[in-house]
Amino acid sequence: MNRRLREIARPEGRRYVLYSAVMKYSNEPKEETVVAIVWYRPEQWRRVRDIATDADELEASYAEWLQVAAEKLKQLRSSGLRVEKVDVDSEELILWCNERGLENNGQARAQYAAERLSELDQKRSIIQRRT
Repeated sequence: MNRRLREIARPEGRRYVLYSAVMKYSNEPKEETVVAIVWYRPEQWRRVRDIATDADELEASYAEWLQVAAEKLKQLRSSGLRVEKVDVDSEELILWCNERGLENNGQARAQYAAERLSELDQKRSIIQRRT
């Protein structure tokens, strides 16, 4: 499977990237790259699959998805990238896609994860500066 990293933001020297099924590795320093990977809870998996426009490309069960996702996470981390799991709530994802006029597909879910991680890191940074 080919893989692709796409840049979406660069706050405070970090480069947030989308992780999707097709990835082309960047030549930029790995320590600046943060990969957001969607992470589903067991109780959310069926709903995410039901609302996805690319459901036929998703694993049939949560157990299958978890096995594939864990391997992807391990591969990305072993390459030296900072990889963060981003919890996906199906209803929040629907609202996010609707607000942006996007289909709920792999690219949209990856973008959602990258934006959420960027927001979380910005909040963490603000809190750290206050302490």
